[in-house]
Amino acid sequence: MSHTIQFDDFTKVDLRVGTIVEVIDFPEAKNPAYQLTIDFGDLGIKKSSAQITALYTKDDLLNKQIIAVVNFPKKQIATFMSECLVLGAVNNKDVILLNPENKVPNGTVVS
Repeated sequence: MSHTIQFDDFTKVDLRVGTIVEVIDFPEAKNPAYQLTIDFGDLGIKKSSAQITALYTKDDLLNKQIIAVVNFPKKQIATFMSECLVLGAVNNKDVILLNPENKVPNGTVVS
């Protein structure tokens, strides 16, 4: 554990469920990555860069529900503007995406 935070700090993080609707290669990225387009329901469509090419193919990701932080500021990654942070469990250099066990509506709050 790196730092202890207060509960109020945690409540500032907006975690939502979204469905990946488009996956394209991101050759300009420093490390192998995909550009993801994710549908968050009423929150709209957001884009993210994800270094998950070691464990996932584009076909694996299409229509997959994921969990992401949707209230970070946009971040420029090479030639791409990332609008959210897709969450995953990190095992060495591999990232295993976090996702709901059952399908839920896009935009569902994670708490």
